[in-house]
Amino acid sequence: MAKITETVLRDAHQSLIATRMKIDEMAPILEKLDDIGYHSLEAWGGATFDSCLRFLNEDPWERLRTIRKHVKKTKLQMLLRGQNLLGYKHYADDVVEYFVQKAIANGIDIIRIFDALNDVRNIETAIKACKKEGGHAQAAVCYTTSPVHNLDLFVKDAKRLVDMGADSICIKDMAGLMLPYAAYDLVKALKENVKVPIQIHTHYTSGVASMTYLKAIEAGCDVVDCAISPLALGTSQPPTESVVATLKGTEYDTGLDINKLNEIAEYFKPLREEYLNSGLLDAKVLGVDINTLIYQVPGGMLSNLVSQLKQSNALDKFEEVLKEIPKVREDFGFPPLVTPTSQIVGTQAVLNVLMGERYKMVPKESKALVKGEYGKTPAPVNPEIQKKILNGEKPITKRPADFIKPELKNIKNEMKEYLEQDEDVLSYALFPSVAKKYFEFRKAEKYGIDPDMVDYENRVHPV
Repeated sequence: MAKITETVLRDAHQSLIATRMKIDEMAPILEKLDDIGYHSLEAWGGATFDSCLRFLNEDPWERLRTIRKHVKKTKLQMLLRGQNLLGYKHYADDVVEYFVQKAIANGIDIIRIFDALNDVRNIETAIKACKKEGGHAQAAVCYTTSPVHNLDLFVKDAKRLVDMGADSICIKDMAGLMLPYAAYDLVKALKENVKVPIQIHTHYTSGVASMTYLKAIEAGCDVVDCAISPLALGTSQPPTESVVATLKGTEYDTGLDINKLNEIAEYFKPLREEYLNSGLLDAKVLGVDINTLIYQVPGGMLSNLVSQLKQSNALDKFEEVLKEIPKVREDFGFPPLVTPTSQIVGTQAVLNVLMGERYKMVPKESKALVKGEYGKTPAPVNPEIQKKILNGEKPITKRPADFIKPELKNIKNEMKEYLEQDEDVLSYALFPSVAKKYFEFRKAEKYGIDPDMVDYENRVHPV
């Protein structure tokens, strides 16, 4: 029997409409979602936290509590970027531990924990914290292809994660790169080597995701991530209903009721139309983009590259940049292209092309990656490039968080004037300026001040 995690409350709208679904749009359907019989509902984490504060004037913690109030039977799942939590840099261990504690206390059951470089040292603190709080720690292996990524490496990473205490393993294919027979081989190898459930997460970007799921399930995959059809396909996940119908009557039958799923779909159809009409949902992200397989560039990264080139009036350089990305990735030790490494590699490729000289201009993020501040890259960084970029500085080989002193006490002291609940400390820790603006908005509402009179400029969302 195969099980399904429904992504409509998190990754489906993150992938299609830049994480702009509001809690008011979710609330009316939560109890019906709870009644389906899903393995879990992915409902929090990823970019939802940032988007709640930055764009929707919502408290992400209150969103989680609201969902938990309505979802009483189904496990709630979230995505966590290891030592990055839900931000874009490493945080001290005390912040990671406190965040995990509060996430579980507010209703999360399963925490999917990944690291952009598959450096297991960046995952360990979060796994231990999750286990301590009684949560299910699902450790993810980011899937990618390169001369150094193979079955042996993925199995080795998975074994180390299980040894750290992972309750299950997720193959996280963030760019839709995993082809059906490769999925079959990988799942089979994992099932032979680790004795925990295996789950797969992918995107429909390259057009093969449903076939990939079918072969993975035949190889023994326990759970697959799907999205209800109105918010499926394109840069989102395969449609829940299609996977359920395909497996019906087989040994892998999900046991889910297609008629009940149709009620969920009917609820989201008008919302999809609203998103299309408002321009929030761009029809371009709904098609198949084979560049994903050629250049290994996730859909969101492609749109970011186009935006960067437009700003520089250099859209004619798009193909050149696409060809430069694999070269930069090789120079940087073949990192999987997922937040934040996708942005780092993409931006460096753009600069290399625009400057007319490779690594003439190097952002601080590229330098940090090459120096080891994000962790250990899958392959060594090109020594010549590393020498040029670091300009005499020595790379670090220790776990990056070992260099970060405990910071929770100082953060709490820094934002104490805004404190209304324990969780506010964490919102501020992750996004200080964005959280501060939200706290000001919340205060204005509380005291009956027109929120439109409060200044909320500079709300620019990092992809």
